[in-house]
Amino acid sequence: MIDKTMQSKTATKAVKIKKVKETPPKKERYFEAVGRRKTSVARVRLFTKRTDVLINDRPLEQYFPLLSLRQKVLEPLLKMKITDKLGATVRVMGGGLRGQAEAVKLGIARALLKFNPEFRKRLRRFDLLTRDARVVERKKYGLKKARRAPQWKKR
Repeated sequence: MIDKTMQSKTATKAVKIKKVKETPPKKERYFEAVGRRKTSVARVRLFTKRTDVLINDRPLEQYFPLLSLRQKVLEPLLKMKITDKLGATVRVMGGGLRGQAEAVKLGIARALLKFNPEFRKRLRRFDLLTRDARVVERKKYGLKKARRAPQWKKR
């Protein structure tokens, strides 16, 4: 009886294998900000040594196939004329493509402020720092949509 309990205790102990830690590559300096729109949230990191824009580990052209959405995303960089100096990696989730594009745009504009606080006046003038707070109104009970009531019939 003692042998069985001893065996079960020793059997549960696993041999620990030490992992050799690899030295991580030198971290690049980046400026991070969050942009939101409708139900989309984008976490943007601007890098000084890159010039490409990756969204969810995919190139910008692949993630946003429409030209209008790509222009919307790059608008803050184009207005500040620094597309050749900064690159970005973005994690975006929630919502649709348009909401995500606008969330990324706000995130890039906010990250640019951390990169250079003197950009505030120009970014504000181009209306790139304003968070668009419009969201879908919830549906109320007794109604067909948020405000649409059922058709009323007297007789």
